[in-house]
Amino acid sequence: MFAGHFGLAAGVRAKAPEVPLWALMLGTQLLDVAFVPLLLTGKETIDDSQHGTGYGKLIIHADYTHSLLGALVISILAGLVARKLWGARASLILAAVVFSHWILDLVVHRADLPLLPGNWGDLPLLGFGAWKFEGLSIGLELLILVIGFAMYFLSALKKSEDTQRRKAATLSSAVLGILLAFSLVTDITSLF
Repeated sequence: MFAGHFGLAAGVRAKAPEVPLWALMLGTQLLDVAFVPLLLTGKETIDDSQHGTGYGKLIIHADYTHSLLGALVISILAGLVARKLWGARASLILAAVVFSHWILDLVVHRADLPLLPGNWGDLPLLGFGAWKFEGLSIGLELLILVIGFAMYFLSALKKSEDTQRRKAATLSSAVLGILLAFSLVTDITSLF
């Protein structure tokens, strides 16, 4: 659900202009950014043996970065950085955006999200499994993208008093819209 995470960031930006869009976009993917070095070192893995490859097929064993406690810790750390850079409100917003990754993953992932890092205690794994129903999960991502983009675009237009700024807002929104659409296409087709 890479695209859905980005759509959420665009929507949040409409309501939280004090947090830069790049920080929101990075924040929505921060759990996956932290996942990459652990994947490369073999601490976390991806399993394609059960369902194959492609959109929503992989089982992700991100037992540290995508555990409930791990996601909370990463969210709090991101919030602390945001507090130093942009203030208290931005801190709460960015921490919530980072944690939203876990919430959205909970909806789409099969049961592969642990509660505690390393699946300590061998507790049940969580995941509602919307990826089992490809049309449903694509629809959810598309809905998040459309709402997030619409919120971003309307907010940008609202803040633009003169014609020149309206043109710039429209152009920047068009670029963002293209990037969001591209992220959805690459997500669904598993190009990247």
